[in-house]
Amino acid sequence: MSDKTYLEWPFFEPRHAALERELDAWAGQHIHASHGADVDAACRALVRQLGAAGWLEHAVGEIDTRAICLIRETLARHAGLADFAFAMQGLGSCAISLFGGAANRAAYLPAVARGEAIAAFALSEPQAGSDVAALACAARLDGDEYVLDGEKTWISNGGIADFYVVFARTGEAPGARGISAFIVDADTPGLEIAERIALIAPHPLARLRFNNCRVPVGKRLGEPGQGFKVAMATLDVFRTSVAAAALGFARRAFDEALRHATGRKMFGQTLADFQLTQAKLAQMATGIDAAALLTYRAAWRRDRGGKVTKEAAMAKMTATETAQQVIDAAVQMFGGLGVVSGHPVECLYREIRALRIYEGATEVQQLIIARELLRDAPAAPE
Repeated sequence: MSDKTYLEWPFFEPRHAALERELDAWAGQHIHASHGADVDAACRALVRQLGAAGWLEHAVGEIDTRAICLIRETLARHAGLADFAFAMQGLGSCAISLFGGAANRAAYLPAVARGEAIAAFALSEPQAGSDVAALACAARLDGDEYVLDGEKTWISNGGIADFYVVFARTGEAPGARGISAFIVDADTPGLEIAERIALIAPHPLARLRFNNCRVPVGKRLGEPGQGFKVAMATLDVFRTSVAAAALGFARRAFDEALRHATGRKMFGQTLADFQLTQAKLAQMATGIDAAALLTYRAAWRRDRGGKVTKEAAMAKMTATETAQQVIDAAVQMFGGLGVVSGHPVECLYREIRALRIYEGATEVQQLIIARELLRDAPAAPE
Protein backbone atom coordinates (compact mmCIF):
# COMPACT_ATOMS: atom_id res chain seq x y z
CA MET A 1 0.00 0.00 0.00
CA SER A 2 1.52 3.28 -1.11
CA ASP A 3 2.05 6.08 1.40
CA LYS A 4 -0.96 8.40 1.13
CA THR A 5 0.15 11.12 3.53
CA TYR A 6 0.85 13.42 0.57
CA LEU A 7 -2.92 13.84 0.26
CA GLU A 8 -2.72 15.88 3.49
CA TRP A 9 -0.49 18.49 1.85
CA PRO A 10 -1.99 21.98 1.57
CA PHE A 11 -2.03 21.71 -2.24
CA PHE A 12 -5.21 19.62 -1.98
CA GLU A 13 -8.79 20.14 -0.92
CA PRO A 14 -10.81 17.41 0.84
CA ARG A 15 -12.53 16.55 -2.45
CA HIS A 16 -9.18 15.61 -3.98
CA ALA A 17 -8.39 13.10 -1.24
CA ALA A 18 -11.89 11.64 -1.59
CA LEU A 19 -11.42 11.36 -5.36
CA GLU A 20 -8.14 9.46 -4.94
CA ARG A 21 -9.62 7.05 -2.39
CA GLU A 22 -12.66 6.32 -4.56
CA LEU A 23 -10.60 5.79 -7.71
CA ASP A 24 -8.03 3.62 -5.94
CA ALA A 25 -10.78 1.34 -4.66
CA TRP A 26 -12.48 1.20 -8.05
CA ALA A 27 -9.24 0.50 -9.91
CA GLY A 28 -8.36 -2.28 -7.49
CA GLN A 29 -11.56 -4.06 -8.54
CA HIS A 30 -11.71 -3.23 -12.26
CA ILE A 31 -8.23 -2.49 -13.65
CA HIS A 32 -5.72 -5.22 -14.45
CA ALA A 33 -2.15 -4.72 -15.64
CA SER A 34 -2.32 -7.49 -18.24
CA HIS A 35 -3.80 -6.30 -21.54
CA GLY A 36 -3.18 -9.27 -23.86
CA ALA A 37 -1.86 -9.16 -27.41
CA ASP A 38 -4.51 -6.83 -28.88
CA VAL A 39 -3.49 -3.48 -27.41
CA ASP A 40 -5.93 -1.52 -29.60
CA ALA A 41 -8.87 -3.53 -28.30
CA ALA A 42 -7.63 -3.25 -24.71
CA CYS A 43 -7.28 0.51 -25.01
CA ARG A 44 -10.75 0.91 -26.50
CA ALA A 45 -12.18 -1.23 -23.70
CA LEU A 46 -10.39 0.84 -21.03
CA VAL A 47 -11.73 4.09 -22.51
CA ARG A 48 -15.28 2.70 -22.42
CA GLN A 49 -14.76 1.41 -18.88
CA LEU A 50 -13.35 4.72 -17.61
CA GLY A 51 -16.14 6.62 -19.33
CA ALA A 52 -18.92 4.42 -17.99
CA ALA A 53 -17.59 4.82 -14.45
CA GLY A 54 -17.50 8.61 -14.80
CA TRP A 55 -13.73 9.09 -14.49
CA LEU A 56 -13.36 10.68 -17.93
CA GLU A 57 -15.59 13.56 -16.86
CA HIS A 58 -12.50 14.90 -15.09
CA ALA A 59 -10.60 15.00 -18.41
CA VAL A 60 -12.93 17.43 -20.21
CA GLY A 61 -14.61 20.76 -19.68
CA GLU A 62 -13.43 22.80 -16.71
CA ILE A 63 -9.91 21.57 -16.05
CA ASP A 64 -8.94 20.65 -12.47
CA THR A 65 -5.23 19.96 -12.87
CA ARG A 66 -4.84 18.46 -9.41
CA ALA A 67 -7.69 16.02 -10.07
CA ILE A 68 -6.18 15.01 -13.42
CA CYS A 69 -2.79 14.46 -11.78
CA LEU A 70 -4.23 12.38 -8.94
CA ILE A 71 -6.19 10.26 -11.40
CA ARG A 72 -3.12 9.67 -13.57
CA GLU A 73 -0.93 8.83 -10.57
CA THR A 74 -3.50 6.38 -9.22
CA LEU A 75 -4.18 4.68 -12.55
CA ALA A 76 -0.44 4.43 -13.29
CA ARG A 77 0.07 2.56 -10.01
CA HIS A 78 -2.49 -0.01 -11.17
CA ALA A 79 -1.77 -0.29 -14.93
CA GLY A 80 0.18 1.81 -17.41
CA LEU A 81 -2.35 1.33 -20.22
CA ALA A 82 -5.20 2.55 -18.00
CA ASP A 83 -3.25 5.74 -17.33
CA PHE A 84 -2.56 6.07 -21.06
CA ALA A 85 -6.25 5.66 -21.92
CA PHE A 86 -7.30 8.37 -19.48
CA ALA A 87 -4.46 10.75 -20.37
CA MET A 88 -5.01 10.62 -24.11
CA GLN A 89 -8.71 11.35 -23.71
CA GLY A 90 -7.71 14.48 -21.82
CA LEU A 91 -4.77 15.50 -24.01
CA GLY A 92 -6.72 14.93 -27.22
CA SER A 93 -9.70 16.98 -26.09
CA CYS A 94 -8.07 19.62 -23.85
CA ALA A 95 -7.69 22.10 -26.71
CA ILE A 96 -11.43 21.82 -27.33
CA SER A 97 -12.12 22.33 -23.62
CA LEU A 98 -9.91 25.42 -23.52
CA PHE A 99 -10.44 26.98 -26.96
CA GLY A 100 -13.43 25.31 -28.61
CA GLY A 101 -16.62 27.18 -29.37
CA ALA A 102 -19.97 26.04 -28.01
CA ALA A 103 -20.77 23.91 -31.07
CA ASN A 104 -17.50 21.98 -31.02
CA ARG A 105 -17.59 21.53 -27.26
CA ALA A 106 -21.09 20.08 -27.52
CA ALA A 107 -20.19 17.87 -30.48
CA TYR A 108 -17.08 16.27 -29.00
CA LEU A 109 -16.66 16.64 -25.23
CA PRO A 110 -19.71 14.68 -23.98
CA ALA A 111 -18.77 11.70 -26.17
CA VAL A 112 -15.17 11.85 -24.90
CA ALA A 113 -16.41 11.94 -21.30
CA ARG A 114 -18.67 8.93 -21.87
CA GLY A 115 -15.83 6.97 -23.49
CA GLU A 116 -17.75 6.79 -26.76
CA ALA A 117 -15.25 8.84 -28.79
CA ILE A 118 -11.48 8.40 -28.63
CA ALA A 119 -9.40 11.57 -28.86
CA ALA A 120 -5.85 12.23 -30.09
CA PHE A 121 -3.40 15.15 -30.12
CA ALA A 122 -1.41 15.49 -33.37
CA LEU A 123 1.48 17.92 -32.95
CA SER A 124 4.78 16.11 -33.64
CA GLU A 125 6.18 15.60 -37.13
CA PRO A 126 9.12 13.63 -38.56
CA GLN A 127 11.28 16.77 -38.47
CA ALA A 128 9.47 18.73 -35.75
CA GLY A 129 9.13 17.21 -32.31
CA SER A 130 10.00 19.56 -29.47
CA ASP A 131 10.68 22.38 -31.97
CA VAL A 132 7.04 23.26 -32.66
CA ALA A 133 8.04 26.28 -34.76
CA ALA A 134 9.50 23.87 -37.34
CA LEU A 135 6.12 22.34 -38.26
CA ALA A 136 5.80 21.66 -41.98
CA CYS A 137 2.25 20.26 -42.15
CA ALA A 138 0.34 23.06 -43.91
CA ALA A 139 -3.27 24.21 -44.01
CA ARG A 140 -4.38 26.65 -46.72
CA LEU A 141 -7.71 28.42 -46.67
CA ASP A 142 -9.98 27.58 -49.61
CA GLY A 143 -13.36 29.25 -49.25
CA ASP A 144 -15.00 27.97 -46.08
CA GLU A 145 -12.56 25.06 -45.71
CA TYR A 146 -8.92 24.52 -44.84
CA VAL A 147 -6.95 22.06 -46.95
CA LEU A 148 -4.34 20.10 -44.95
CA ASP A 149 -1.25 18.50 -46.45
CA GLY A 150 1.66 16.88 -44.62
CA GLU A 151 2.47 14.28 -41.98
CA LYS A 152 2.31 13.81 -38.22
CA THR A 153 4.13 11.12 -36.28
CA TRP A 154 4.40 9.63 -32.77
CA ILE A 155 0.67 10.25 -32.44
CA SER A 156 -0.78 8.45 -29.43
CA ASN A 157 -4.13 6.79 -30.17
CA GLY A 158 -3.18 7.00 -33.83
CA GLY A 159 -5.18 4.36 -35.66
CA ILE A 160 -7.94 4.04 -33.06
CA ALA A 161 -8.93 7.69 -32.49
CA ASP A 162 -12.28 9.03 -33.68
CA PHE A 163 -10.84 12.52 -34.08
CA TYR A 164 -7.50 14.33 -33.93
CA VAL A 165 -6.61 17.84 -32.82
CA VAL A 166 -4.11 18.73 -35.54
CA PHE A 167 -1.64 21.61 -35.65
CA ALA A 168 -0.70 22.95 -39.08
CA ARG A 169 1.10 25.94 -40.56
CA THR A 170 -1.34 28.57 -41.82
CA GLY A 171 1.29 31.25 -42.44
CA GLU A 172 -0.04 34.31 -40.61
CA ALA A 173 3.52 35.00 -39.39
CA PRO A 174 6.90 33.25 -39.37
CA GLY A 175 7.69 30.42 -36.96
CA ALA A 176 5.38 29.58 -34.09
CA ARG A 177 3.08 32.54 -34.74
CA GLY A 178 1.88 31.07 -38.04
CA ILE A 179 0.29 27.84 -36.76
CA SER A 180 -3.39 27.04 -36.28
CA ALA A 181 -5.23 24.14 -34.61
CA PHE A 182 -8.03 22.06 -36.14
CA ILE A 183 -10.35 19.20 -35.24
CA VAL A 184 -10.05 16.52 -37.90
CA ASP A 185 -12.45 13.57 -37.77
CA ALA A 186 -10.77 10.21 -38.38
CA ASP A 187 -13.01 9.44 -41.37
CA THR A 188 -12.23 12.71 -43.18
CA PRO A 189 -11.19 12.01 -46.80
CA GLY A 190 -7.49 12.68 -47.27
CA LEU A 191 -6.49 11.50 -43.78
CA GLU A 192 -4.82 8.10 -43.66
CA ILE A 193 -2.87 6.04 -41.16
CA ALA A 194 0.49 5.83 -42.91
CA GLU A 195 2.18 3.57 -40.36
CA ARG A 196 1.54 1.93 -37.01
CA ILE A 197 4.48 2.26 -34.59
CA ALA A 198 5.35 -0.38 -31.97
CA LEU A 199 6.90 0.69 -28.64
CA ILE A 200 8.67 -1.19 -25.84
CA ALA A 201 5.61 -0.53 -23.65
CA PRO A 202 2.73 -1.22 -26.07
CA HIS A 203 0.43 1.73 -26.73
CA PRO A 204 -1.58 2.62 -29.86
CA LEU A 205 0.74 4.87 -31.89
CA ALA A 206 0.86 5.91 -35.53
CA ARG A 207 2.15 8.17 -38.28
CA LEU A 208 -0.61 10.13 -40.02
CA ARG A 209 -0.64 11.47 -43.58
CA PHE A 210 -2.82 14.34 -44.83
CA ASN A 211 -3.36 14.65 -48.57
CA ASN A 212 -5.78 17.33 -49.71
CA CYS A 213 -7.67 16.80 -46.45
CA ARG A 214 -10.52 19.31 -46.22
CA VAL A 215 -11.63 20.62 -42.83
CA PRO A 216 -14.44 23.18 -42.31
CA VAL A 217 -13.40 26.58 -40.96
CA GLY A 218 -15.72 25.91 -38.03
CA LYS A 219 -13.39 23.10 -36.88
CA ARG A 220 -10.55 25.55 -36.23
CA LEU A 221 -9.76 26.04 -32.54
CA GLY A 222 -9.05 29.61 -31.58
CA GLU A 223 -8.09 32.31 -34.04
CA PRO A 224 -5.86 31.84 -37.10
CA GLY A 225 -2.22 31.74 -36.05
CA GLN A 226 -3.13 30.93 -32.43
CA GLY A 227 -2.16 27.26 -32.65
CA PHE A 228 1.08 27.59 -30.70
CA LYS A 229 -0.83 29.18 -27.83
CA VAL A 230 -3.38 26.34 -27.99
CA ALA A 231 -0.64 23.71 -27.93
CA MET A 232 1.30 25.28 -25.06
CA ALA A 233 -1.83 25.79 -22.93
CA THR A 234 -2.67 22.12 -23.43
CA LEU A 235 0.85 20.96 -22.63
CA ASP A 236 0.99 23.08 -19.46
CA VAL A 237 -1.83 20.90 -18.13
CA PHE A 238 -0.69 17.54 -19.39
CA ARG A 239 3.06 18.00 -18.97
CA THR A 240 2.35 18.26 -15.24
CA SER A 241 0.18 15.17 -15.43
CA VAL A 242 3.03 13.22 -17.07
CA ALA A 243 4.96 13.90 -13.88
CA ALA A 244 2.03 12.49 -11.91
CA ALA A 245 1.99 9.32 -14.02
CA ALA A 246 5.72 8.93 -13.36
CA LEU A 247 4.97 9.24 -9.64
CA GLY A 248 2.44 6.43 -9.94
CA PHE A 249 4.99 4.17 -11.60
CA ALA A 250 7.62 5.10 -9.00
CA ARG A 251 5.29 4.47 -6.06
CA ARG A 252 4.32 1.05 -7.42
CA ALA A 253 8.01 0.15 -7.91
CA PHE A 254 8.83 1.32 -4.40
CA ASP A 255 5.97 -0.71 -2.91
CA GLU A 256 7.15 -3.81 -4.77
CA ALA A 257 10.76 -3.24 -3.67
CA LEU A 258 9.82 -2.63 -0.03
CA ARG A 259 7.66 -5.77 0.07
CA HIS A 260 10.44 -7.82 -1.49
CA ALA A 261 13.18 -6.39 0.74
CA THR A 262 11.30 -7.17 3.95
CA GLY A 263 10.46 -10.71 2.88
CA ARG A 264 13.55 -11.90 1.00
CA LYS A 265 15.82 -14.06 3.19
CA MET A 266 19.58 -13.74 2.65
CA PHE A 267 22.47 -14.97 4.81
CA GLY A 268 20.26 -15.50 7.84
CA GLN A 269 18.52 -12.14 7.64
CA THR A 270 16.27 -10.23 5.29
CA LEU A 271 17.41 -8.09 2.39
CA ALA A 272 16.05 -5.06 4.28
CA ASP A 273 18.48 -5.70 7.15
CA PHE A 274 21.45 -4.74 4.99
CA GLN A 275 22.54 -1.11 5.24
CA LEU A 276 23.00 -0.91 1.47
CA THR A 277 19.34 -1.81 1.01
CA GLN A 278 18.25 0.67 3.66
CA ALA A 279 20.23 3.46 2.00
CA LYS A 280 18.67 2.67 -1.38
CA LEU A 281 15.14 2.61 0.06
CA ALA A 282 15.79 5.97 1.73
CA GLN A 283 16.97 7.47 -1.57
CA MET A 284 13.94 6.08 -3.41
CA ALA A 285 11.42 7.40 -0.88
CA THR A 286 13.05 10.84 -0.68
CA GLY A 287 13.18 11.16 -4.47
CA ILE A 288 9.50 10.28 -4.77
CA ASP A 289 8.46 12.88 -2.19
CA ALA A 290 10.64 15.58 -3.80
CA ALA A 291 9.13 14.86 -7.21
CA ALA A 292 5.62 14.83 -5.77
CA LEU A 293 6.14 18.26 -4.17
CA LEU A 294 7.18 19.74 -7.53
CA THR A 295 4.34 17.99 -9.35
CA TYR A 296 1.54 19.10 -7.08
CA ARG A 297 2.98 22.59 -6.71
CA ALA A 298 2.68 22.98 -10.48
CA ALA A 299 -0.84 21.54 -10.51
CA TRP A 300 -1.95 23.76 -7.60
CA ARG A 301 -0.46 26.86 -9.19
CA ARG A 302 -2.20 26.21 -12.51
CA ASP A 303 -5.53 25.67 -10.77
CA ARG A 304 -5.05 29.07 -9.12
CA GLY A 305 -4.62 30.67 -12.55
CA GLY A 306 -0.85 31.04 -12.46
CA LYS A 307 1.55 30.63 -15.36
CA VAL A 308 3.22 27.25 -14.92
CA THR A 309 5.53 26.78 -17.90
CA LYS A 310 8.62 26.66 -15.67
CA GLU A 311 6.98 24.75 -12.82
CA ALA A 312 5.48 22.14 -15.16
CA ALA A 313 8.85 21.61 -16.83
CA MET A 314 10.57 21.21 -13.45
CA ALA A 315 7.94 18.70 -12.36
CA LYS A 316 8.05 16.70 -15.57
CA MET A 317 11.84 16.56 -15.65
CA THR A 318 12.28 15.66 -11.98
CA ALA A 319 9.46 13.14 -11.68
CA THR A 320 10.33 11.18 -14.82
CA GLU A 321 14.06 11.08 -14.10
CA THR A 322 13.42 10.12 -10.46
CA ALA A 323 10.96 7.42 -11.45
CA GLN A 324 13.53 5.92 -13.83
CA GLN A 325 16.04 5.77 -10.96
CA VAL A 326 13.52 4.31 -8.51
CA ILE A 327 12.35 1.65 -10.93
CA ASP A 328 15.90 0.74 -11.91
CA ALA A 329 16.75 0.35 -8.21
CA ALA A 330 13.69 -1.88 -7.75
CA VAL A 331 14.74 -4.09 -10.67
CA GLN A 332 18.22 -4.40 -9.15
CA MET A 333 16.78 -5.28 -5.77
CA PHE A 334 14.75 -8.12 -7.27
CA GLY A 335 17.81 -9.53 -9.00
CA GLY A 336 16.97 -12.13 -11.64
CA LEU A 337 13.23 -11.82 -10.98
CA GLY A 338 13.39 -8.16 -11.91
CA VAL A 339 14.17 -8.91 -15.54
CA VAL A 340 11.64 -11.70 -16.04
CA SER A 341 9.17 -10.67 -18.72
CA GLY A 342 5.84 -9.75 -17.20
CA HIS A 343 7.11 -9.19 -13.67
CA PRO A 344 5.67 -5.92 -12.26
CA VAL A 345 9.02 -4.11 -12.03
CA GLU A 346 10.06 -5.33 -15.49
CA CYS A 347 6.83 -3.89 -16.91
CA LEU A 348 7.41 -0.63 -15.04
CA TYR A 349 10.95 -0.46 -16.45
CA ARG A 350 9.52 -0.49 -19.97
CA GLU A 351 6.68 1.89 -19.11
CA ILE A 352 8.83 4.64 -17.61
CA ARG A 353 11.36 4.98 -20.39
CA ALA A 354 9.07 6.78 -22.82
CA LEU A 355 7.96 9.32 -20.21
CA ARG A 356 11.44 10.84 -20.20
CA ILE A 357 10.93 11.65 -23.89
CA TYR A 358 7.32 12.41 -24.80
CA GLU A 359 5.69 15.82 -24.23
CA GLY A 360 9.22 17.20 -24.23
CA ALA A 361 12.36 15.21 -23.45
CA THR A 362 14.30 15.93 -20.27
CA GLU A 363 16.82 18.03 -22.20
CA VAL A 364 13.99 20.15 -23.62
CA GLN A 365 12.60 20.68 -20.12
CA GLN A 366 16.03 21.98 -19.08
CA LEU A 367 15.96 24.46 -21.95
CA ILE A 368 12.44 25.59 -21.02
CA ILE A 369 13.40 26.11 -17.37
CA ALA A 370 16.52 28.06 -18.31
CA ARG A 371 14.62 30.19 -20.83
CA GLU A 372 12.00 31.12 -18.22
CA LEU A 373 14.67 31.91 -15.63
CA LEU A 374 16.63 34.11 -18.03
CA ARG A 375 13.50 35.88 -19.22
CA ASP A 376 12.67 36.88 -15.65
CA ALA A 377 16.24 37.70 -14.63
CA PRO A 378 16.96 41.39 -13.93
CA ALA A 379 19.14 43.14 -16.44
CA ALA A 380 22.80 43.34 -15.52
CA PRO A 381 23.91 46.79 -14.38
CA GLU A 382 25.98 48.68 -16.94
